[in-house]
Amino acid sequence: MARKTALVVIEAQGRDHGKQFALREMPASQAEKWAMRALLALARAGIDLPDDPAEAGLPEIARIGLSALGAMAFADAEPLMDEMMACVRAVPDPARPAILRPLIEDDIEEVATRLHLRREVFQLHVGFSIPAVPWL
Repeated sequence: MARKTALVVIEAQGRDHGKQFALREMPASQAEKWAMRALLALARAGIDLPDDPAEAGLPEIARIGLSALGAMAFADAEPLMDEMMACVRAVPDPARPAILRPLIEDDIEEVATRLHLRREVFQLHVGFSIPAVPWL
């Protein structure tokens, strides 16, 4: 089975309105390492994690992690954030959505678009949305 993908069209008003972005799920090995680095960073930040993360389940780990991201050092968070954005490709011509390219700095002009894309990347990987954390 192929990795999950999604097409995101920016609906919010602003400079990115109507722009399209293609998301592609990380390979399982990369996603596992990403999650482990995130959990270790949260533990370093003093966040109380379940004794057995596998027993708690991904939704609970995600809820804990997302609610505690503010405690994480930026040096730990930045590479995780960058890796999330590596899952995003630009769709430079909406009439030809199969033609994708890596993001360049000018593709996203609004901070809100970046936050929206991160939320969509997270949802693509875990299969659910956490609306209580709108800034992700």
